[in-house]
Amino acid sequence: MHHSTATAPEDRLDFKRVLPVFLIVFVDLMGLTVTIPFITYYAASFGADAVLIGLLQMAYPLMQFIGAPILGDLSQKYGRKPILIISQIGTFIGFIMLAFANSLWILFLARIIDGFTGGNISTAQAALTDITTPRTRTQAMGLIGAAFGLGFVLGPAISGIALSASNSDYRIPSLIAAGFSLLALTLTQFVFHETLPPEKRGASTDAVEQPSRLRRMIHAAQHPAVGILLILIFTQQLIFGGFERVISLFLLSRLGMSASNNAIIFLLVGIIAVLVQGVFIGSWSRRLGERKLIFAGMALLGAGLLLMAFTPAQAVNWYDRNQLITELTDPEGTASIDLTTFQLPSEDNKGWAGIGWLLVSLVPIAVGGSVLQPSINSLVTKRVDPIEVGAILGISAAFLSAANTLAPLISGVIFQFGGETAPFLLGGGSMIVLLFFALRRLVPNPRDNLAKEAMASAAP
Repeated sequence: MHHSTATAPEDRLDFKRVLPVFLIVFVDLMGLTVTIPFITYYAASFGADAVLIGLLQMAYPLMQFIGAPILGDLSQKYGRKPILIISQIGTFIGFIMLAFANSLWILFLARIIDGFTGGNISTAQAALTDITTPRTRTQAMGLIGAAFGLGFVLGPAISGIALSASNSDYRIPSLIAAGFSLLALTLTQFVFHETLPPEKRGASTDAVEQPSRLRRMIHAAQHPAVGILLILIFTQQLIFGGFERVISLFLLSRLGMSASNNAIIFLLVGIIAVLVQGVFIGSWSRRLGERKLIFAGMALLGAGLLLMAFTPAQAVNWYDRNQLITELTDPEGTASIDLTTFQLPSEDNKGWAGIGWLLVSLVPIAVGGSVLQPSINSLVTKRVDPIEVGAILGISAAFLSAANTLAPLISGVIFQFGGETAPFLLGGGSMIVLLFFALRRLVPNPRDNLAKEAMASAAP
């Protein structure tokens, strides 16, 4: 019997339909990531302390956590396109407010608006589900992952260039972010075609389940096969997310680095993450298996954070204290950084030791942090029945969102009351303790190697 080698239509991804969604997500993420390197400095220029900065950084993920299910439900009722357009208008308004903020409360309001409407990633993912088959969905979701990776590399790079060119005027990258959101809005209006036909619309079942999300998370954490993995995905993100939130303050007070210098650090972390997740993780996973890869990621992240805590307190060679204070004074000169909270380094001790040590410790942190999330999620999907995969990944995403919401405030409080090295000492120490816990509790499961055995048996 002759078998055709042609790919069945349901096995082929329709790139023409998927490309607009990819572009919308990518441009949206560019807007978000442009703000990451300087938002801490922006808040500090209005006199905010580490706790207030933590609260400001918490506003975005908290509002996203609240907004995503609401926007998802509305998109099920009214279609994907109008919700994407409304949410992008909100994001655009948020960035414009950020650019023209003249007080801390306007920064808060900008992040709240942007966070709530930033829940539209789930609407974009729903649109992808509408236009893909179960066979092509993984490939389409992989494109969304690629959009995230590219966004996290290009966003900080653009931010760094804009800050250097504008003499660290935080309004310029904010306006660039607004420009990206306007571009996403234009793409949605003119390039994106509605993916949910009127006959498929109606009230989403999620609305009924929403109040029990916390209950489902608690129940899933007690699951014998994946409970430990969900606890790990939450705690690793709490620790890695905490590092991402306070690194800017650490660079400022330990090494005297400006927002444009900070952008370079985020760019390096982004490049390492893209290389790990896009190039290396597949072969590492095949060689070690996800379980050992999780242990390796935890060890690297813990060791890197502990190493970073011992970064020598030496300002970078190009440090100019007065210039940095000028940068950290709001444009109208009414408020400035609180120098009792953030003690900037003196100019007497400048050199390469501090920045050199920091760059060395950054590598294990970035590699460990990039390995953990995909490895844990991959193992989660292997340990549940195929019919449960979608639901359990949804719960895993809820654990990640909860960690992202809590991390900025917790790390801000630790920085404020424990000093600049405390978040890294505590984070690294906790990760090592967690590793010993995982080594004892994360035992091999017969399902872990099913995919590998299936591949081996299918080989000629």
